[in-house]
Amino acid sequence: MPAALVRRVLLCLLIATPALVLRFTGIELAPVVEMLLFGAAVVAAAFLLAWAAEAAQKDISGALAIALLALIAVLPEYAVDLYYAFRAGSDPDYLHYAAANMTGSNRLLLGFGWPLVVIVSLLVARRVSRPAGTRAPLALVLPKESRLDIGFLAILALIAFAIPLIGSIPIWFGAGLILIFALYLWRAGRTHDDAEAEFVGPAALIAGMDALPRKLTVVGLFIVSAAIILLSAEPFAEALVGSGSALGIDSYFLVQWLAPLASEAPEFIIAVMFALRGMGAAAIGTLIASKVNQWSLLVGSLPIAHVFGGGPASLALDARQIEEFTLTATQTLLGVAIILGLRFHWWSAIGLAALFAAQFAVTDTTGRYVLSAIQAAFAVGFLIAHRREIIPTLAAPFRRTQAAPMTTPEVPVGRGR
Repeated sequence: MPAALVRRVLLCLLIATPALVLRFTGIELAPVVEMLLFGAAVVAAAFLLAWAAEAAQKDISGALAIALLALIAVLPEYAVDLYYAFRAGSDPDYLHYAAANMTGSNRLLLGFGWPLVVIVSLLVARRVSRPAGTRAPLALVLPKESRLDIGFLAILALIAFAIPLIGSIPIWFGAGLILIFALYLWRAGRTHDDAEAEFVGPAALIAGMDALPRKLTVVGLFIVSAAIILLSAEPFAEALVGSGSALGIDSYFLVQWLAPLASEAPEFIIAVMFALRGMGAAAIGTLIASKVNQWSLLVGSLPIAHVFGGGPASLALDARQIEEFTLTATQTLLGVAIILGLRFHWWSAIGLAALFAAQFAVTDTTGRYVLSAIQAAFAVGFLIAHRREIIPTLAAPFRRTQAAPMTTPEVPVGRGR
């Protein structure tokens, strides 16, 4: 194993060690201290997981690799969210936390992650175009293969509106979402391309190893990181709730935003590193796949975890959670409408980020529904502008795949229309 990789792995393990000591010894500290220690362990393990998942693309090619990378990258979030759903089965006080983490991470990914990748990609492309004397690009161009992911996300965005209408997530509904995720993985596995994956940072060091050491390293990092995440998820989730009371901060706010920020950080960093290398389409493709995972497998697993925790076969939502799901669903619909044309303009990215930031100033029911209506209205406008792309996009998940060799890994930017 390269020395540089060993140093990075040891640093992550060192950061996670205090949390593991607390876990195995049973020592209890102040909730805020535990939140910081176990949160740091989750972040450190998430980095190990992300490096291994990215390097695994060396042995798994095509769209399936992107789908699996996106799935593995959000496992820390799954662990925390499913714990809340499981605990809610026996303790109703945890019921409103179950969906809080999911809606927060979902909106963080689209409202912050997508715009960040687009802006960084366009700035990099502008820096490259300036010496060449060419016009600066105005949009990030997505490859045609992205229509598969966008199609699945579009279908899930429409299905998502059923959740606030029903007022709960029944187990049969969750099972249907998991089936959609299984279909997504199957379709991704049948999509082939000849593009060679590119790697950055520690993942590049792993990918550069010989086949057997590389595979052993990837498997080892998966096992170690998964163990750290599983051991830290419960105390981290409990510490978040306890820290809210200790600090006088709404516990719901901490669960909804601090936990996702910790679990999503490695994914955001990797995406930005891709964008800095001019691989904007690959970066945004991974984040789109993560959205598909969240709306299918994660949401579908919540009622199942709730049942295993001793609760009824339906995860009930209170009025606040219905508002949050409505806001999250309209934001997803807006995101899909923006990228239907396979072009992500800089002004669309700034608009998404502005709407995301606005929700922190909205603290009442009326305000959340007004913001949802604004997002829905913008979505309708983009859908009208991209009306010719709606049917091809919705049909993409069901269309027979045709292998199409690619001469370059991606087309990162474009000048718009």
